[in-house]
Amino acid sequence: MMDAKKTDTLHAALAYQAARQPDHPAILSEGRSLTYQALHQESNRVAQALLASQVGRDSRVAYLGKESERYWELAFACAKTGAVLVPVNWRLTPDEVHHILADSGTELLVVDEGGRAAAEGVRDRLDRLETVVLADDSEDGGAGWVGWTASHTDTDPGSGGDRESAVVQIYTSGTSGRPKGVVLPHRSFFNVAEAMEQHSLDWFDWLPGDRSLIGLPGFHIGGFSYAMQGFNAGATIVSMPMFVSSSALRLIRELRITTAIVAPAMLQLLFNEPDANPACFQSLRKVVYGGSPISAPLLEQCMKMIDCDFLQIYGSSETGNFAACLPPEDHRQGNPRLLAAGRAYPGITLRITGRDGKPVPPGTVGEVCVRSPARMLEYWRRPDATAETLVDGWIRMGDAGYLDEDGYLFVSDRVNDMIIVAGENVYPAEIEAALCAHPAVLEVAVVGIPHPRWGESVHARVVLEPGQRVTPRELMLSLRGRIADFKVPTSYDFAAALPRNPSGKVLRRTVRGELAEKTPPVGR
Repeated sequence: MMDAKKTDTLHAALAYQAARQPDHPAILSEGRSLTYQALHQESNRVAQALLASQVGRDSRVAYLGKESERYWELAFACAKTGAVLVPVNWRLTPDEVHHILADSGTELLVVDEGGRAAAEGVRDRLDRLETVVLADDSEDGGAGWVGWTASHTDTDPGSGGDRESAVVQIYTSGTSGRPKGVVLPHRSFFNVAEAMEQHSLDWFDWLPGDRSLIGLPGFHIGGFSYAMQGFNAGATIVSMPMFVSSSALRLIRELRITTAIVAPAMLQLLFNEPDANPACFQSLRKVVYGGSPISAPLLEQCMKMIDCDFLQIYGSSETGNFAACLPPEDHRQGNPRLLAAGRAYPGITLRITGRDGKPVPPGTVGEVCVRSPARMLEYWRRPDATAETLVDGWIRMGDAGYLDEDGYLFVSDRVNDMIIVAGENVYPAEIEAALCAHPAVLEVAVVGIPHPRWGESVHARVVLEPGQRVTPRELMLSLRGRIADFKVPTSYDFAAALPRNPSGKVLRRTVRGELAEKTPPVGR
């Protein structure tokens, strides 16, 4: 057990593990291995490079690229200097990247080769961005990672913050479609584990020798939080640049992976691999999944293929960590609680409120609210949005759901209509605005519809301007380069009008219900 007083920040926890087990692998990535001692020393070197670049406490440092050991070195370097890491989804368009970098006030950007073009396209429009470092080994001299860090010592700068200091700013879109920066402190990555240890719960245990595959991306709270909890516990993190099912299956088999965090759609992709069989998954003892409940047919496949514990987690960037868990004992065929998101972790409280903001009885649908010690500090520079989401210590989740008599949370709909495509969050308002820019389009309602492979796909119901004609393919092409590919609708239908309530608000739920009763909609 770690001494909580000495390991209540990410930089302190890493220093502890480096002293306790210096030669134990901390990160395995693309055939490369980094021990805890090396991770500590290299992140110290990066921290010194940050300070030499005039990056210090509360400065924003962004990372645009796929995960590698350098992403995690940068994350710990930020923790050690008091800077705040801003992970950027590498699948975003240049305009989307520009918004995040400009909104955060990023002063230093680390970018891999894949994100280089996007970074170069927006750099001239960013007044505060002073330094861009290429993460890949290159011949760019000081512009490359090696040249940037090589001349610096591996001395711990000792200038990191405390438990309440901001350490990461994760961008998450809201119903307005504009991404907001969720500012999280160090405590967000310790509270849940501490509470579970105090209550002797093993839903989320870590064992000596654990090798954990991070299937969810590190720019999402799920991937980032699970990896950090693994580092805090001294486990080995297996970091994938991106989730590719064939690669993930190979890593599980060859590296003897013991735990993994994935979206349900990722499990389906793993099982669809031609050489997938139970022998491939023998080393797994625990699979954590999130983003959506697991379907009964997929769970049946899981039980046939993998003899291990399954856990569903529920939370958000705003909760700073997982807020609820459907534990292994509830993952059995025929259990009605398989439709639940789970029950609250120790130290976390769930409640459902009505339109008046007051709690409603069990079984009554209302808005899901969470009280968690891991919650965010704020939305960056958005005091109005912060006040709307954080109310008297409660986080308004934007989900509609209910609690049963035993405290299990059932999410019946999304208040904010968020769509989850293979673990990626998609927000209708942004896509609707992009489609409405087409001269033939009058208005649009975007919804998620079930997809056998990705969990959900994006569908657009389009109302055209009088006398106009346009095809789904023309609409799809009009979005190219304006929004990320995973946000582009894969199916469309056309209507004379959108369903609305008496106040004029478009009823996306009605659109989803109508689509569910019809034959498959027109595709691309």
